Amino acid sequence: MYLIDSHCHLSDFYHKGTLDAVLERAGEGGVEHVITVGTSAADWNLYRELTAGHPEIYYTVGLHPGDIDDDWEEQIKQVSKYFSCDTPPVAIGEIGLDHFYLPDSTSEAAVIKDRQQKVFERQLSLASQLGCPVVIHSRKAFNDCVRVIDDSGIDWNKVLLHCFDHGPGEIQTINERGGRGSFTGIITYKNGHSVRQAALAQGLDTIMVETDSPYLAPVPKRGKPNEPAFLSFIAEFCADLFKIDPDSFADKATANTREFFGLV
Repeated sequence: MYLIDSHCHLSDFYHKGTLDAVLERAGEGGVEHVITVGTSAADWNLYRELTAGHPEIYYTVGLHPGDIDDDWEEQIKQVSKYFSCDTPPVAIGEIGLDHFYLPDSTSEAAVIKDRQQKVFERQLSLASQLGCPVVIHSRKAFNDCVRVIDDSGIDWNKVLLHCFDHGPGEIQTINERGGRGSFTGIITYKNGHSVRQAALAQGLDTIMVETDSPYLAPVPKRGKPNEPAFLSFIAEFCADLFKIDPDSFADKATANTREFFGLV
């Protein structure tokens, strides 16, 4: 089985001094490449350096809606330079909207939502200029995300909603536009029925899988820190869901990931 973890966060492993062991376990588990996803300027340089020194790593740069500081405009101005370096990112991300942790005050929540939208719009515009894919974070904000992406004019074929946790209706909404979702360990959870139906509705032609590690460990590792090696559990579960053998599923998911991100 050969897999690509299409979305993980390696900074925690790096700072804990466990990255080499994590990458070794990933390779042993059939996960031969990973895409480590940027969330703010604090990790962009690290991920560029890791990619330069590890052929199994790809990376993205983007300003996460939960990491917006007062200097967000300056941070976004830095994004373009990464695409002209020797080891450019494979996408802008993760970017989007997160309405889960909003304050109770309606007026305060409105200010945060407005700022998140401005940051999102700015990065979508940049992605359009660069012609690169975008990795979308959407939490409790699906309809607003779709609206902002529609209004941006970006090519929906370059849009990926990561950690898809909605149902078949929502996946149809983005699939009809040309976008796609990728699926995490949530698909293995007992309460993940709607997510499983969404994966089946999207189908094998565009299916993608990810760990989002160190978060959302799949069954049978749920409750433990997640890592890229655990992608094999997600792939095996999905293979059973689609009623095909694990190697065939892995081949399809890997090909889809390569195609979407333009990996060589």
